[in-house]
Amino acid sequence: MTKRVVVTGIGVVSPIGNNVEDMWESIKAGRHGIGVVTRFSIEGSKAIMAAEVKDYDFGDRRAAKRLDRSNQMAMTAAREAYADAGLVCGKDDDPETYNVDPNRFGVYGSSGIGGICTFENEVVKCVEKGNMNRGSAMLVPMMMPNAIAGNISMDLNAKGPSMCISSACATGTHTIGEAFRNIKYGYSDVIMAGSAESVLSPVAYSGFANMTAMASTDDPDRASIPFDADRNGFVLGEGAGFIVLEELEHALARGARIYGEMVGYGASSDAYHITMPEPEGEGAARCMQLALEEAGISAGEISYINAHGTSTPYNDKFETAAVKKVFGENTKVPMSSTKSMTGHLLGGAGGLEAVICTKAMVEGYIPPTVGLKNPDPELDLDYVPNQGRDAELEYVMSNSLGFGGHNGSIIFKKYED
Repeated sequence: MTKRVVVTGIGVVSPIGNNVEDMWESIKAGRHGIGVVTRFSIEGSKAIMAAEVKDYDFGDRRAAKRLDRSNQMAMTAAREAYADAGLVCGKDDDPETYNVDPNRFGVYGSSGIGGICTFENEVVKCVEKGNMNRGSAMLVPMMMPNAIAGNISMDLNAKGPSMCISSACATGTHTIGEAFRNIKYGYSDVIMAGSAESVLSPVAYSGFANMTAMASTDDPDRASIPFDADRNGFVLGEGAGFIVLEELEHALARGARIYGEMVGYGASSDAYHITMPEPEGEGAARCMQLALEEAGISAGEISYINAHGTSTPYNDKFETAAVKKVFGENTKVPMSSTKSMTGHLLGGAGGLEAVICTKAMVEGYIPPTVGLKNPDPELDLDYVPNQGRDAELEYVMSNSLGFGGHNGSIIFKKYED
């Protein structure tokens, strides 16, 4: 017998707000977080824009020295989600007050790339300064992608499964989907699930820029413009998003607030190219169909799709084709890209966008695709241009499509007793 899985807590760090409330206010205002890179010199770069997290302070300077920036933001987002869910099982709490068994409380936390900022800093110390003894003893635990799950599990006293799924830009969505399945089939009661990424460092930025994958404009308002005819690449972002997934009866027994229910997950591979999506959108379409089948619903019941929507010429075209395969050539389903505001968090995108989808469903509000001024005549779906809209959202889908041909789709449902 399978279990019902609900969302009971959410947390974020993002380029448009360092907590859920601030992030959501930016979403409703259609405010993006994109500007010229300030973290390092971009002289001579083909791209100059990024969606940086601003005014962020992890708070514990001693602990911060042992955590890559991606880990710091993941920890902050997970702590917000933990507090929001009203969970009690920390190491400093009285075990008699625990409302979740630590052994049945897991962490699925991931990054698509890992601590590359830390890695680059250590390369400078060891190679440029010619001293192989200068490398930090913390380099490996700070750069490994699974450090996010490990550090959060220690911080929250979560002794259940601790997992890292690293699948490029599909990382966060796959992570949440696999956590959902773990609870659905009875292995855990609660899982902190999400992802984080921070690759705003010179070498990583240069690699993406030289791949010609990033926007080459000097206008922040015309940088991340998914589905626009003038789009020419994504804007690299950073941040984290985590949700608390919980077995329904467990949540009800402790009187938890329920944001919504998670009902479907699909995963597939294009098996086509290491960076380019499959042109017909077959893999992404199959992924969405799998999520619909698990949810037990038809495509016509989806109220809103949070698109992968990266603002690259290929992604937006092929994702549109994939949606049409599943929803019909003349579908009217609203589909927007919040990357128009947050930039592309790579592995962190799925985690952040899961939080956005949860808020959208609860608030009855469809986020806009900002900056969509010059519609591409080849792309003719309802991309919710520039202005969000109020709507009753029963089922919400979030898509993530990653380098390597990794596809992930998840579906949330408005909660009913």
